[in-house]
Amino acid sequence: MKKLSSVVFAVFLAIFTNTAFAESKGGLFVNLTTDDTWAAAKAILFAHQKVLKNGYKPVAIWMNVRGIYLIDKKRASHVHGLMAKDGKSIQDMLKDFIADGGIVIACGACSKAAGLTKDDFIEGVKMGNPELVQGILFDPQVKTLSW
Repeated sequence: MKKLSSVVFAVFLAIFTNTAFAESKGGLFVNLTTDDTWAAAKAILFAHQKVLKNGYKPVAIWMNVRGIYLIDKKRASHVHGLMAKDGKSIQDMLKDFIADGGIVIACGACSKAAGLTKDDFIEGVKMGNPELVQGILFDPQVKTLSW
């Protein structure tokens, strides 16, 4: 009887631990500083397909430095390499990411330096501010990755 109760307890503990882990997956904050479309496509693909679609939240991509140009709706973009087969531009990829619950944040200082405003950006981009960026970036459940 002791062995049976030990086995039942072990199974209960394993189930409880896995459930608790699944509920606390956390999120990802991607710091995208480049307007290189190959690197950007990899960053967006990873954030969207490998992280957001696997249940991690929040997932945010912070467009800053030269990355700010990728969300300017007046600038055409393309996708290099294996991702070209889908025929989607960087902006298409970002719109799909946003539609699935991803967050795209424009750096306010970088926008100003580039002469861009919220009206210049694709639909769904949030203008960055300290509360928004720091609220995600400093969340202990969120990991940071730079591209």
